[in-house]
Amino acid sequence: MLRIAVLVLLLANAGYYAWSQGMLRSMGWGPSVQVEPQRLNQQIEPQKMQVTPIKPGEQTAAVRVPAASTTAPATVAASNTPSAGAASSASAAAASAPATPPIPPAAASSAHVRTVCLQAGPLDEQQAQAWRSAARGVLPDSSWKLDASSVSGRWMVYIGKLADDEAVAKKRAELKTLQIDYDRPGPAFEPGLSLGRFSSEEAAQRMLTQLTGKGVRTAKVVVERKEASTYTLRLPAVDEATRARLQRDFKTALAGKPLQGCN
Repeated sequence: MLRIAVLVLLLANAGYYAWSQGMLRSMGWGPSVQVEPQRLNQQIEPQKMQVTPIKPGEQTAAVRVPAASTTAPATVAASNTPSAGAASSASAAAASAPATPPIPPAAASSAHVRTVCLQAGPLDEQQAQAWRSAARGVLPDSSWKLDASSVSGRWMVYIGKLADDEAVAKKRAELKTLQIDYDRPGPAFEPGLSLGRFSSEEAAQRMLTQLTGKGVRTAKVVVERKEASTYTLRLPAVDEATRARLQRDFKTALAGKPLQGCN
């Protein structure tokens, strides 16, 4: 049995060898031929091929060429895209546009000029009219205003006008004897004496009646100050230049009243 197996194995090896070597091709048996004649025909004298060393200068140029070639497709691709072209144009315009110059410190500080509120007064009707005439056409109407306030009248029990200072001294002695207080009446009523000031004429008349009962015979009731309106000039926002101009050019219009900070 072993002999038969060995014989079969030898026959199989002999058959495979004959098949692989193409000995059985005439019988239609044999492996397929792995050849590419078309590639062999394209080779042109490969034995003459030589390797030439590259010079340093040529090596640098060879390195730069690929960089340019790689940049070119990117540029072409960017130019073929509308959004990319617009973006590149905008970037170029922004780069070429001149930068906005910084604001100088002097200009920046001038944009925030410090101002103060000033006022002057009180001014009577005549003085207020003088200010209106002086400021008209020179200062903006919105830069100033006249705040009006009413001043009530005042009445006085008065002795005078007397002849001279000697007559005033004599009358003072009489009033001291009667134990009646007195005071100076003010420049407009000198020489004379004031026996009291009152906010209404009725109150002044009552005082006069009392003094008459005490022996005063030459006193009378007079109007010391008429009821009137007074004005306070207010300038809400005045810078240093305008303040200097007001003090220089508007002294007469201000009737000598100083400019002070607003209350």
